[in-house]
Amino acid sequence: MDAPVGFDPREDAYATPIDRIDVSNPHLYQDDTWRPYFERLRREDPVHWCESGMYGAFWSVTRYRDIMAVDTNQHAFSSDAMMGGIVLRDVPMDFRRPSFISMDPPKHDEQRKIVAPIVAPMNLANLSGTIRERVGRILDGLPRGETFDWVERVSIELTTQMLATLFDFPFEERTKLTYWSNVATVNTRAGTEIDSEEKRNEVLDGAVTYFTDLWNQRAKQAPQPDLISMLAHGEATRDLPSRPHEFMGNLLLLIVGGNDTTRNSISGGLLALNQFPEQYRKLRENPALVTSMVPEIIRWQTPVIHMRRTALADTELAGKAIRRGDKVAMWYLSGNRDDDAIERADDFIIDRVRPRQHLSFGFGIHRCVGNRLAEMQLTILWEEILKRDLPLIEVVGEPTRGYSNLLRSIVSLPVRIPA
Repeated sequence: MDAPVGFDPREDAYATPIDRIDVSNPHLYQDDTWRPYFERLRREDPVHWCESGMYGAFWSVTRYRDIMAVDTNQHAFSSDAMMGGIVLRDVPMDFRRPSFISMDPPKHDEQRKIVAPIVAPMNLANLSGTIRERVGRILDGLPRGETFDWVERVSIELTTQMLATLFDFPFEERTKLTYWSNVATVNTRAGTEIDSEEKRNEVLDGAVTYFTDLWNQRAKQAPQPDLISMLAHGEATRDLPSRPHEFMGNLLLLIVGGNDTTRNSISGGLLALNQFPEQYRKLRENPALVTSMVPEIIRWQTPVIHMRRTALADTELAGKAIRRGDKVAMWYLSGNRDDDAIERADDFIIDRVRPRQHLSFGFGIHRCVGNRLAEMQLTILWEEILKRDLPLIEVVGEPTRGYSNLLRSIVSLPVRIPA
């Protein structure tokens, strides 16, 4: 559902009684009208109680420094799936899928360290050649002088190929990974075939069956440097298939983490360069700026909109009394637009002095394990685009955005490369 014709989000944001502002509404992100609501909350009520939100009552944490305070305090704020996990929507207990991102220490630490070697510097160096070769093939196959969908032809294709490599997944069947990722993250109110947790589970049970076969094969072989082998041989994870919900949870975390976030940054980066053409010119004149542009893209896009925590005890944040059991949402999208922390935060600036000063990867024990891999894929993509001296890649229509308050997704982006 699009915003009504003539609707002014700024006027609405400041006319709505502040206690009735509900930034959990996915339409704000699908319609790209979220900015003024967060601007008002940061100024007037940065730790904001929403009593009757679409996903129940919750606290919104909207300033950079307050988000950092929550994200780095796992002793007061829990990620545990059994307490509610990391998303605002309350999933029925039968459908909760624990993974190391939705666990507290010590279990979180034990499972995370099993997969961390996949993104160690030496392994990333080994992957870089594969990524560069695939990026080159994708770019050289793009049409000239006609409109095509950047998301489908570049963003999805590159990240799906990368994901298949990380899992050592059968390459000819790699589109299954994209499909399972989409099913895992789609909002059940979005109007798709996945309109209930039961239907989501039906599809994802097929993913578990497929991965169980791969797991059993890898478990019988000598350890290899792919994610399934690492998990199958890891002391804290080798028995995951005996815990189906946790098995599914960890697989989906790795699929979504390796797919959706980078995919949407690839799409969001090209969109930002078109919205700020002076930055695009600056990049073409000085390709070395790719290094600082990539973290700026990730800040600007903020592919993960929010993460939830649950208060473990009565506590205080920015003068507000948070009660034990309260839902607390860290709005990374808002923190990344906080002018008190980031100069000219609403501007896309590819040569920022401190481009990595952003919240997109989170902080503390749950900081994104694949952050360097995401940056490497974006860096290689833009290095190869500039190396080919392509004309300006023009966005020729409005992006279609996903209905979600979790992932800031771009579903399609019509572009044209002049002949």
